[in-house]
Amino acid sequence: MELVATIVDITTLDTDAIVNAANEALAPGGGVCRAIHRAAGPELARACAAIGGCPTGEARLTPGFRLPARYVIHAVGPVWRGGGAGEAALLASAYRSSLRLADEHGLESIAFPAISTGIYGYPLLEATSIAVRTVVEADRPGARLRKVVFACFGPEVERAYREAGVPVSP
Repeated sequence: MELVATIVDITTLDTDAIVNAANEALAPGGGVCRAIHRAAGPELARACAAIGGCPTGEARLTPGFRLPARYVIHAVGPVWRGGGAGEAALLASAYRSSLRLADEHGLESIAFPAISTGIYGYPLLEATSIAVRTVVEADRPGARLRKVVFACFGPEVERAYREAGVPVSP
């Protein structure tokens, strides 16, 4: 599996799926969630409402609607509470759940934002390390998933992925 980190607007990526850093209600929120909902159109909010929510550490799949990506995987990461409330396990679980959905739907490419590092306050270096480790551990022989893009919203995030061992795309 190819891993790459790049500074990019995740809503512009033509991957099989992009991952939304969602809230438990799957409602349009702030940050990357807001950008994805805006780019996908109002159909995305209706599809999310029909699902009825998603617990922290899990993920749900919807069509991509007006996005270049065919699907949106809505992963609910934890709010940072200092590190003693099971945040690391919940964050890894959100990534694993996303990857499981990708596998179940035969997807070959997926793009992740830095889940929980925005308004949820998860420390960036720790979160990117968990993300990369979880994705690498999920790789298995015969998997259809061929490419994972870590979509970075700025140089600091890209640098964190590089420090976690992910090649950076120009």
